Amino acid sequence: MTLGTQNSTLSASLTWRIGVGKLIGLLIGAGAFALIGAYAPQSPEALRWGALFWFLTLGAVIGMAGLYTAHPVLRVPLPWWVRAPFIGAWMHLVLGLIAAAPLTALSGAAAGAEMSAFAAILWFVAIGAVSAFVIDAGATAIGG
Repeated sequence: MTLGTQNSTLSASLTWRIGVGKLIGLLIGAGAFALIGAYAPQSPEALRWGALFWFLTLGAVIGMAGLYTAHPVLRVPLPWWVRAPFIGAWMHLVLGLIAAAPLTALSGAAAGAEMSAFAAILWFVAIGAVSAFVIDAGATAIGG
């Protein structure tokens, strides 16, 4: 196999993984869009669209991260079921810290009770870890 063929195969596989990740992310985002509308109909429309596009982007990032099978600095194996939840949890933690107020209101509406910002962010981080796990499971199974 020549170097050109190997790069072409790698590119096709990575493109396929990203596409599958985006598709699964889009499905999860569509679910979030619907759930936000059902549990918090008073929430701004931008929040629903933001959730849809957030999960679409998470799918693309998870798909790209599939290129790494070992930690780039520590040189230890990095299986997908460790890598994906960490990335999803981290990205949701950052977003949760940025948007703590609307996230707390949305979580309280969904739970049917008052919720602290800390608890809302923890739930959001857990949702990120689980959704990234699902995205990477699909991307790995279908996209390689």
